[in-house]
Order: sequence, then structure tokens, then C-alpha cells
Amino acid sequence: MITVKNVSAKIGDKTLLHDVSFTAQAGQVTGLIGPNGAGKSTMLAVLSGDLDRCAGEVHIAGKDPATTINRELARVRAVMLQDVGVSFQFLVRDVVAMGRRPWEGTDKHALDDAIIDAALEATDAAHLAGRDIATLSGGERARVALSRVLAQQTPVIMLDEPTAALDIKHQEQVLGLVRNIALDAGVAVIVVLHDLNAAAAYCDHIVCLADGKVASAGPVDEVYTSENLSTIYDWPIHVSHTGGVISVHPQRRRDTATATSFVNLVKD
Repeated sequence: MITVKNVSAKIGDKTLLHDVSFTAQAGQVTGLIGPNGAGKSTMLAVLSGDLDRCAGEVHIAGKDPATTINRELARVRAVMLQDVGVSFQFLVRDVVAMGRRPWEGTDKHALDDAIIDAALEATDAAHLAGRDIATLSGGERARVALSRVLAQQTPVIMLDEPTAALDIKHQEQVLGLVRNIALDAGVAVIVVLHDLNAAAAYCDHIVCLADGKVASAGPVDEVYTSENLSTIYDWPIHVSHTGGVISVHPQRRRDTATATSFVNLVKD
């Protein structure tokens, strides 16, 4: 469903992606992980068509996002960005309804109301439908943004840190929902996550980026080794495999020398 071959991308004079290749299958959740600045959000921007690549090939459900007109592209992929702020005052239901715009003038347009209601219900946001989105918390806005993505009803869903603003209950609900949609509806989901334990629990396939390159890719149990993650993140990480559950345990330590230096500086 998603094919990336030898992709490179720049912003200004800075090359952010270098010769990246991977695939993401229909019916699976593919996790994009890696350190800060690794190129995860840049990769998502290239996939969504929001950023032009300077080399390589990308196909999303058979379409090249760089050359496909916006309405056609919006019918095959839906995107949730990290920043889910809305600059204008809209009712929540109206924001979710924006996800139905690509289907105006088609037979699917008749289903708008039912799909909007179902999307709000799925993300535990139905009770917010009549609220002004500007009055919502960050977590509530994130759930509304996901509702809009679901309402778009596309075969490919791209999510950039969808759980960052959510409490533990809604983190689990959202990731469980996304996984069920992938499995039951055959949707290809690609999701950027910093929570390695969440990625292990809900993703089928992992693509780990570091310095704009693919550092490791494959099934979770192949990518998640202590040596591999410790090298990629430049930090001691222990990975345990117990009863089919993969758990990531970063080494906990206090940098007392740095803390003491800072405290002394403040005192001075």
C-alpha cells in the first residue's frame, strides 16, 4: 500500500532524508521510530505530499503524492499532524466534517452524517460535538483531529505522534482503535511514535530512522533488541521478551555532575 524507494529530501540546503526505502502493508500498523531529528516527521510530510522529495520514488495506494491532484490524494490518504491547533472558531462537529470534503459530489457524500457521528463516537469525542474547538484541551483536540482523519475514510492513514497529548486511558484507546481499523478494514496505518513500549504493543512492523537514514526495519521482535536500540538512541536500553510481551527499559540515572554545575551557576 505504501512504497518508498531511495527517497531523499531537503529543506533549504539541509538534507533531512538520505536514500530511504521501506514498505508499509495494508492491514498492518507500521511504526516510525527514532531519536529526535531522525527525519520521522519529514518522512511523513513526503509521504503525504506536503514536502517534495529531491530523489527517489513514493507510491501511496498506487499514486505518487508529488504529482496527484489534492482531491484525489485526499481520497487515498488521511493525515494527522503533531500540531492539531485550529486558528478559527469552529464547532467540533464541523471540524470532523472537513474530513468528508474529498467525497463531495460522490455517492459516498450521502453517508456523511452517519460517518461523522461514528468517527466522534470511536474516539470518545461525541460529547464534544457542539463545543467550540478553541475551548478544548490539547488532548481533546487531538481526539477530534483523529475523528476527522477517520471520517475521511481512506485506505491509508498517517499519524504523527497521535498520543502525545493524551492521558493513559485515551492513549490505549486510540492505539487500540487504530490497530483494529488496520486489521478489520485492511487499512495501511503509518504512525510516528516516541513511546517505544506503545510501538511494540500496537505495531506490526517497525521502521527506525536515525540521521535521516533507515537504521533498522522489520518485525518488532527483530528491531527491538537491547544492542540495536541502545546503538540507535545512544543510550543504554534493555529489551525484555516475556510471555510474548516486548518491554523496553531505558537505564535510569542522574547526571549529578551536570546538575551540580547548573545549581552552582544559579547560586553564583
